[in-house]
Amino acid sequence: MDSRGARVRSTMSDTFWILILSVIVLFAFFIALGAFSPGDVAWLTLAVLGLALLWTAHAVWESRHRTGRDPAAIRNRERRGF
Repeated sequence: MDSRGARVRSTMSDTFWILILSVIVLFAFFIALGAFSPGDVAWLTLAVLGLALLWTAHAVWESRHRTGRDPAAIRNRERRGF
């Protein structure tokens, strides 16, 4: 896969996980607002808990496998020669 394809895949993956986090936060917001009770929509509560577990596992995985250095900054530094 070329570097552009890898960047597109990375961007799509990041977008997916941000959307998952947005659903979790939106659910928590409506619970805090009192719009509905978690017991009234047990199926939705279980689905959001599942998404929260998936997002947490993803966040732990990313934190352990990323170097913390921005690849674009590394590329630019190498291109400039320092």
